[in-house]
Amino acid sequence: MTTVLPASFYARPTLTVLDDLIGKVLAHTVGGHRTAGIIVEAEAYIGEDDPACHAAPGRTARNAPLYGPPGRAYVYLNYGIHYLVNAVTEAEGQPAAVLIRALAPLEGLELMRERRAVGRHGARRLGDPPVDAELCCGPGNVTVALGIDRSANTVDLTASPLVIEDHGLAVPGLRRSARVGIRVGVERQWRCSWPGHPSVSAGGTPRAVSGSAARPATLGSRRGSRQSPPDRS
Repeated sequence: MTTVLPASFYARPTLTVLDDLIGKVLAHTVGGHRTAGIIVEAEAYIGEDDPACHAAPGRTARNAPLYGPPGRAYVYLNYGIHYLVNAVTEAEGQPAAVLIRALAPLEGLELMRERRAVGRHGARRLGDPPVDAELCCGPGNVTVALGIDRSANTVDLTASPLVIEDHGLAVPGLRRSARVGIRVGVERQWRCSWPGHPSVSAGGTPRAVSGSAARPATLGSRRGSRQSPPDRS
């Protein structure tokens, strides 16, 4: 039975949500056409004391969605090239989110192939098209393949064209590794993936996660480093 994840799913410690998102399904409907993929890789960004989190400088107009209610989307343009999609977590006022890094294509593959072939700015890409396992490999490819852009910023992931669903899929295990595409906070093992899945992006040295080790406590939103966090790719 397929169900849309409720807001209460996201209103928990971010690292718990991170683990539980692996195996869930991100779906987006545009013009009556639905594309969807199984989340196989994601990363956590937690609070103002996480130097890689957009909340590190404190609240701004750009990062305001991170401080909003859990279960909303935080979508931003990365280096002026790719949109990245995050699920906001924890209680309102505690800035944190999970970045969706990779999906295993599940529905609407033909449309995904078309979007990836054309690219973000309407120019047809040269060379061989990506194989299906790579259609949503990497956070920029996730949003291209699913047609997600800035218009999805702050939408309700429980009741909008962009949702995350539970399809009852069994995940064989979890792997934790360092986050990638950042320059600070790289020592934190806050990247989680489906071990051995062909749609997981490269990078990071994984370790197995099981039992209580998969549920470390959140850092909350204590103020720490005030340096500007890097964009993520």
